[in-house]
Amino acid sequence: MQMSEQMREQIKDRIITVDQALDLIHDGDQIVTGLGSSEAQLLMDNLHHLKERGVKDVVVNNCLPMKAYEFIVNPEYRYTVNVAGWFYNPAIRKAHKNGNMSFIPNNLHFAGEKRFDHIKVAVFANLASMPDEHGYVSLSLGNTYEKEALAAAKRDGGIVILEINPNAPRCFGDVQVHISEVDYFIEADYPIPVIPDADPNDKDRQIASYILPHIKDGSCIQLGIGGIPNAVATSLYGKKNLGVHTEMLTSEMAKLAKAGVINGKCKNQDNGMITTTFAMGTQELYDFIDNNPAVKFQAGSVTNNPFVIAKNDNQISINTTLEVDVTGQCCSESLGSMQFSGSGGQSDTVIGAQLSKGGKSFIALYSTAMVKNPATGEREEVSKIVCQLKPGATVSTSRNDLDYLVTEYGCVHLKGTTIAERVEKIISIAHPKFREALWEEAYRLGIVAKKD
Repeated sequence: MQMSEQMREQIKDRIITVDQALDLIHDGDQIVTGLGSSEAQLLMDNLHHLKERGVKDVVVNNCLPMKAYEFIVNPEYRYTVNVAGWFYNPAIRKAHKNGNMSFIPNNLHFAGEKRFDHIKVAVFANLASMPDEHGYVSLSLGNTYEKEALAAAKRDGGIVILEINPNAPRCFGDVQVHISEVDYFIEADYPIPVIPDADPNDKDRQIASYILPHIKDGSCIQLGIGGIPNAVATSLYGKKNLGVHTEMLTSEMAKLAKAGVINGKCKNQDNGMITTTFAMGTQELYDFIDNNPAVKFQAGSVTNNPFVIAKNDNQISINTTLEVDVTGQCCSESLGSMQFSGSGGQSDTVIGAQLSKGGKSFIALYSTAMVKNPATGEREEVSKIVCQLKPGATVSTSRNDLDYLVTEYGCVHLKGTTIAERVEKIISIAHPKFREALWEEAYRLGIVAKKD
């Protein structure tokens, strides 16, 4: 979409360069940029130049940055820019040791509200589509916390900068912003970052085979990204009248919608529509959502509110975890005490699906992982089902909230079970070679008592 000359005339006094944008940033400013592909890429690419201007202690609040920006990976800029992240990615994990990266604990539906109650937003910078003939831009690929950040900037006397890009999809729902709400525009023309589809492997397909019977015609689904969710999605082509109420809209969901499998006819709310908070995936996905009124972007505070999720019957939530103990505590975001990813919407969707009439929640993981032995330096296979989580591990989904747990060895239903019943069920889907040792450790630790 291109901007008309009439619209360009209206905003010409507010079109600035990246250098001019950098001049608007001062010591200690809190900057908020969008999640993933919605981030203000030009500004982020140049933010390290603040050091040359003598600016220090700036904080960038971000989530899943799509590039290894210089201010993230280069320790030279650790006193110039700090990162407060709602979700860690590989670049931030590597740079954490520089001392200017820190995670924001959150459940996604409260992420924006709680953070913006804590800070004053000096700059909100984001991707946007080109202004239309009515003077509106779309925040394009998401509204996880972005409109809350815009409102906070206005509240706090900050500024709003949008990078208007003809390659940005024009989306519908709660992502529209009138040009009168924008202080400055930066003209951009970079390609929107894409994520290639993750090809499911045999384990992914086996796990999906255990989940598939629980997804009935007319169910409403929530999926994440990765091999397991993609394996589930590619298994759904025989289903009918599926709906989508999801935090993340994926490429596989777009394919299912184009094939007529997803049509939303059975949804109680947003009937006939796909409801999401953000989209991230292939160019095919971006082409699908561009100017598509059947795709409705809602704020994360709405889409991920468990009580909103519950309004659709037969809501199916599918998430993954890194490690689970034999009582059902799921560590989905850390490796011991080291932050690895983030809470995201896992807890929101786990609870929301179970509040839904006929709804079910699934947490999936491989039974084992290959891990380097610190003593020998050799990689060895370890169980991801354990009696005790690693010291410092973050419990992302509590055992109180776990519904179904799935590995390549089976699917167990844990709702309402005792600890003893859980131990038996969970160990039954561990890798066979670790089951006996898990039982012995469970006895030794007193998690269950060994009967004579």
